[in-house]
Amino acid sequence: MILRVFLPFAIGYFLSFLLRVVNGIIAPDLVSELNLDASDLGLLTSTFFIAFAVTQLPLGLLLDRYGPRKVESTLMLFTAAGALLFSWADNFYVLLLARGLIGFGVSACMMAAFKAYVSWVPKDRLPLINGCHLAAGGLGAIAGTAPVEFLAAEIGWRGVFVVLAALAVFVAVLIFFAIPRRDEIPPNETITQQAKEYGQIFRSSFFWRVAPFTVMSQAAFFSLQALWSGPWLRDVAGFEREAVATILAAIAFAVFVGFLLGGLVTDWVRRHNISPITIGVYAMILCLVPQAVLLWGGSSFYTMGAIWMLFGVLGTGGYLIYPGFSQHFPSYLAGRVNTALNSLVFVVAFAGQWAVGAVIELWPGQAGGGYAVEGYQAGIVMLLVVQIMTAGWYFLQPLVVGKKIDFKEAD
Repeated sequence: MILRVFLPFAIGYFLSFLLRVVNGIIAPDLVSELNLDASDLGLLTSTFFIAFAVTQLPLGLLLDRYGPRKVESTLMLFTAAGALLFSWADNFYVLLLARGLIGFGVSACMMAAFKAYVSWVPKDRLPLINGCHLAAGGLGAIAGTAPVEFLAAEIGWRGVFVVLAALAVFVAVLIFFAIPRRDEIPPNETITQQAKEYGQIFRSSFFWRVAPFTVMSQAAFFSLQALWSGPWLRDVAGFEREAVATILAAIAFAVFVGFLLGGLVTDWVRRHNISPITIGVYAMILCLVPQAVLLWGGSSFYTMGAIWMLFGVLGTGGYLIYPGFSQHFPSYLAGRVNTALNSLVFVVAFAGQWAVGAVIELWPGQAGGGYAVEGYQAGIVMLLVVQIMTAGWYFLQPLVVGKKIDFKEAD
């Protein structure tokens, strides 16, 4: 199972996460070569998220109907096309199209795996296998920092994307031929009937208690970790490019640790009837602390590295929500349950990454180049406020709607 099911999907998710964060390293090259401002950079990077988001609801139908093997292998070919187009782009609009194709192509890398693991892994071990899968994404985040910096120095950022396009084709072929053909018989229902079953999810008070905080926490995590951490380290902390790349690699390693630790912890606490949702919620609350500390600006290299690494570990808490969601609803809805949540996560991540860039642009740039410290502070305050509001909703919602949520089904 590890060789034929886990590894192919894990390699796909590795590539997905690498492509998600790669703009944080090549941002200076894009800005200088194509004359992009902060708003352009935010929009370009977040286009990945909006393309990812609009795919999620139809993706859930396709996964439940045709199975993860066929769906992900097909979409990875779009990833390859997007990466190749990105390498050829000579203006902002071609970059936008290419980034959108990449986001569309990798949109199944987490959801397809989660759907497959439901078929292959005992229910009570899903948090562990999901955590291991997410850890592969953490390795992709690591590869998207210092290794990409080194490769870009050798072959240029355009060459990097040619390599990524070739890797996407390899993943598509691997998944199509390696994954066993299980549960690939289409259901008796029509697609219209399957689409209507999304109503069971979106009418659930369980869904609307947990989703808002999860969505806002992940939007903040994506906005800062995938894009604005690098510019913040340069403009606020005042670090040189080599130091920035080192701390970004440390953040990526922390993300890897967070994913792996989350899987191990939730696998352990299940024996005590504690839902992975509970662990995820408290991790998201703790993640507010390092974000608040960033408001005080830069400090020493090691202090800033530690704060950002803490953010990387705790920021993965939102991913622990997914196994709890998929277990709360009937198994035949597994693909649609996770994609329903994921669609909201990535719509708001798109808006958040772009909004932070737009807020930063409200302040004039620094005399020596770079963006104003006050702009970064305002962007982080905006992210903190919405997270605190939705965390309050998580705890108050049962009182507001007059219904206690029972998490036993999700354990």
